[in-house]
Amino acid sequence: MKDESVGVFKNIRVYWLAFVVYWGIVLFGYDTGIGGGVVSAPYFLERFGLIAADGTKNTAKINEVSSNVVSVLQAGAFFGALGSAPLSAKIGRKYTLLVFSIIFAVGAILTTVANGDNGLAEIYAGRVISGIGIGAISAVAPAFVSECSPKEVRGRITGLFQIMVAVGVMISYFVNYGVGIHIQTGVNVWRIPFGFQLVPAGIMMFGLLTVKESPRWLASVGKNEEALKNLAYLRRAHIDNEDVLNELAEIEAAIQEEREARQGLGLKEAFFGKGNFIRFVIAFVIFFLQQWAGQNSVNYYAPQIFASIGFTARKNSLLASGIYGVIKVVATSLFIFFGVETLGRKVSLFISAMGMGTLFFIIGAILKTHPPPAVDANHASADPPPASKAMAAMLYIYVCFYSMGWGPLPWVYVSDIFPTRTRHYGLALASASQWLWNFVVSKVTPSMNTALGYKMFLMFATINIGGMAVFSLVIPETKGRSLEEMDIIFGSISAEQRKLDIEKRQRDFTRVQSNHSSDRKA
Repeated sequence: MKDESVGVFKNIRVYWLAFVVYWGIVLFGYDTGIGGGVVSAPYFLERFGLIAADGTKNTAKINEVSSNVVSVLQAGAFFGALGSAPLSAKIGRKYTLLVFSIIFAVGAILTTVANGDNGLAEIYAGRVISGIGIGAISAVAPAFVSECSPKEVRGRITGLFQIMVAVGVMISYFVNYGVGIHIQTGVNVWRIPFGFQLVPAGIMMFGLLTVKESPRWLASVGKNEEALKNLAYLRRAHIDNEDVLNELAEIEAAIQEEREARQGLGLKEAFFGKGNFIRFVIAFVIFFLQQWAGQNSVNYYAPQIFASIGFTARKNSLLASGIYGVIKVVATSLFIFFGVETLGRKVSLFISAMGMGTLFFIIGAILKTHPPPAVDANHASADPPPASKAMAAMLYIYVCFYSMGWGPLPWVYVSDIFPTRTRHYGLALASASQWLWNFVVSKVTPSMNTALGYKMFLMFATINIGGMAVFSLVIPETKGRSLEEMDIIFGSISAEQRKLDIEKRQRDFTRVQSNHSSDRKA
């Protein structure tokens, strides 16, 4: 009997699980990119009283509404990420994702049907509700995928998260581009972009019905037989396969150690237990730095950012945003499939931060010395000047550096470092940190762009080099390590004790299998 498949198809079921689950992450990317294009549409501005009868714009009010439409999603996501932890621990990863995908769909419908005098309030409410769903999905999805992935390809599979984010952002840019070119007036200016969210949400909801629950979660709640079956299914092997039994032995050994060390202790011990606190600090700080890298300011307000560097015609700014989205998808995909398990986490993060910071310094310098002419963004038709094209090229190269490190790797890294019992809390805190600073960045970017101009790029450059590059040098490397080995790296248990625990579990499994064999012969 052939126990296991070999070659590229060995982990095909894990890739399928990641593909299904990460349609929810397409929503994450799509929502980060769609808001800026919708709120910059001339009809949207006119419909909600942001342009005077004589055609003059109220810049302060436009900045306020723009930041509200974009940032209330992050506010909801912050609470969704935190609320996902207890539900995920109780009912499992799969059904938690189903619940919050339905919540997301309710919010998406509300933003889509918004109209009339209360239209803006309905959009705000819908974005908050959608945000709750998005925040929970962003917390649970990486844990689900990470717990189901073998360590040899875990970084690559977990990194698909960022590819799907990039795909979502790219789709949002081209939806905005299509609407901006072909639909100038009417409620479809926002109904089509907001309504399209229901497509990936539906794909994920139906796709979840085809995947198995996390073996690690099942083992953590005592459903060991089901955990073994699911693990064997994911590895495309028989339940008697030695590698599958050894992997489950390692999982159960780690879970048993955590239970024995933390029996009777609750949330306080989860955060402050031996070897845990530093992991939560890393999870919080890594996403704080990621959000202040400048990339999400470009993501959320790409049309406005490109307009600020000289792409003043709406068609030009939307098209430049779309190209930015395509480059991000290609660069992210190349790194995830060919670089993430080659360079390691630390080196990739360091090179990424240095590259981003250098390019932002260049953009800031060009914008200072060659500012674009002041033109009305909704009536400009001239091609952007050469300096503007140069700055756009720097942004395109910048996103390549972002995509090889600080884009995908924070999610990979945080998924790497937490043990099974506290992983859902770790991912929830990391996601909450990501959404908290997402909210802050998205709220202040329009005002910063107006008030600071070229200085905004210099500020981001300083954070990239002074903060992110240094941080990447002081965190431990996790490449090629199993999730259970993280306890040793962070000092929760000694390597000697872990070896003894694994050997004990292996002996137990061997004894059980011998008994089963004897029973079958009898």
